[in-house]
Amino acid sequence: MRFTKMHGLGNDYVYVNCFEEKIEDPARLAQIVSDRHFGIGADGLILICPSQTADVRMRIFNADGSEAEMCGNGIRCVAKYTYEHKLAEASGSFSAPGQPPCPASLNIETGKGVLTVGLITDSSDKVEKVCVNMGQPVLAPKDIPVKLSGEKVIEEPIEILGQKLLMTCVSTGNPHAVFFCDDVGATELEKLGPAIENHRLFPNRVNVHFVEVNKPTEFTMRTWERGSDITLACGTGACACCVAAVLTGRCERICTAHLPGGDLDLNWCEEDNCVYMTGPAVEVFEGIWPEK
Repeated sequence: MRFTKMHGLGNDYVYVNCFEEKIEDPARLAQIVSDRHFGIGADGLILICPSQTADVRMRIFNADGSEAEMCGNGIRCVAKYTYEHKLAEASGSFSAPGQPPCPASLNIETGKGVLTVGLITDSSDKVEKVCVNMGQPVLAPKDIPVKLSGEKVIEEPIEILGQKLLMTCVSTGNPHAVFFCDDVGATELEKLGPAIENHRLFPNRVNVHFVEVNKPTEFTMRTWERGSDITLACGTGACACCVAAVLTGRCERICTAHLPGGDLDLNWCEEDNCVYMTGPAVEVFEGIWPEK
């Protein structure tokens, strides 16, 4: 099986071109290849597949084998691979409202639906950055899902491991729980993360983020990713944190997220209520995985 190792801000996945390869058991394969000691090493497995409704379809499997609906860093890498390996022809320009246009675009089918991405290329026509229209954030508890009443979950008190925290919940394709704090580096993420991920309030588990607001246009975040533990970046999570920061009056709609792996530019656009995310996509190496 041929594969490509790629990452977005250190959020790394093993990518397989399913136009050429056939994967019988992707959940088991994800567990094997993701192992950082006995496998390739990754946060999970992403399959790039033919689509009936878009240029390509992406399927995401976490390191534990569970399938996720969306991956913000992953979709940027899928766009880069699709364009550079000529799996589909790019369409016309694309841009977030008020932002410079990207010269080319693709449509990618995800578990959240079909999303449009804009490609920013260098002088050699290699994709350096990708701007993704992540769609409108979901705030209704039943649709996130989280077992709470009301129209939105904004700074809801919750007690975790004896600590009283305020939680804001958002879905940006995946469910996210956001907690604002004064010092993100001091957060015991390795303890709080799994306790919140598997809390009874979340029937599908949840991604966990602790956020320190630096100023109205910047915040720093750390992530415990559902099914993958601590990761260097989470694209859907950064979008959710942007929305949560706006909802709680902490940040402006256009802001920058500082993640351990690097920065993402975000825009929760007032015109169409969609969140736009711009960031890099990097190919690390290609290889052949032996049949097992």
